[in-house]
Amino acid sequence: MSKRTIRQQEFDLFVPRMNSLPLKDQREVMERPFFSLSKRKRLKPIEYTSPDGEVWVHVSANPAFGIATIWDADILIWATSRINQMREAGENDLPRTLHTTTYDLLKAIKRDTGGKGYRELQAALQRLEATTIQTSIRGTKRNTKAQFGWLDEWILESDAVTGAPKGLTLTLSNWVYEGVIKDRSLLTLHADYFALSGGVERAIYRIARKHAGDQASGWTCRVSVLHDKTGSESPLKQFNYLLKRIVAANDLPEYDASFVNAADNSPAVHFIRRDAAERAAIKADLARLAANSERRTREDARTLAVDGLFEKRKVKPSGER
Repeated sequence: MSKRTIRQQEFDLFVPRMNSLPLKDQREVMERPFFSLSKRKRLKPIEYTSPDGEVWVHVSANPAFGIATIWDADILIWATSRINQMREAGENDLPRTLHTTTYDLLKAIKRDTGGKGYRELQAALQRLEATTIQTSIRGTKRNTKAQFGWLDEWILESDAVTGAPKGLTLTLSNWVYEGVIKDRSLLTLHADYFALSGGVERAIYRIARKHAGDQASGWTCRVSVLHDKTGSESPLKQFNYLLKRIVAANDLPEYDASFVNAADNSPAVHFIRRDAAERAAIKADLARLAANSERRTREDARTLAVDGLFEKRKVKPSGER
């Protein structure tokens, strides 16, 4: 039996297989710019304020590591999905600390499982712990703000003799954990999300998934607002060029995108789920079937009631035996 096989068996109690684990992410994180969209080290802070001025986000880097990237966030998606799986299985004590193996985590988020992947995983963990986020998201009505990192702690274990990577333990920050366990705080991501190679592409999908959702008519957003929501460092003109390439390729999971004009005639993008019309038709059919079933149930109940009354009124002749 190989050492890898032994290691995998040691952690079987902790490691979910991602092909049976629906990907989940936090709604309030998906639509705002919390991550760098470049694999180059970003030291410039991310600054965002919502159009209504209610919500703001400030993300700053540790100069040694840079701001956590949208690819680093795959680790948080894995952790969120794992905790959600535990909740749906009926577990009451949902942990903030998770255990896995480096091999299984890298495989789950579709990364290289060799030495390069291991080094990139360690760098990602460093950025996730060192990045500082300040936001008013959960305190707009109370005029409060929160400051946190994505991870409070992480531990990578390696074989004392060979140096080969073994186990990984990571602890989510309390802000992240609270967002995971809140009711109705998560959305399901398409399994092909991890296959998206571009940072802007990933950000656009997350925003579309949050806002367009299953709406039969889709969702329209001005290009300038999309630019702000992604947190892209590119000037608006260059961002618009990248956006045109994404729309032309039409490779986003689940959603079609097309350029339109907003109500104020400014350039915008319309997102709609590819099966939105079909899903709406199915939903209407199910509603119609349910209504018909309910009507038949009421009619059957009335028929039984009338039959019962007739039975009670029957009087047997006195000479009948």
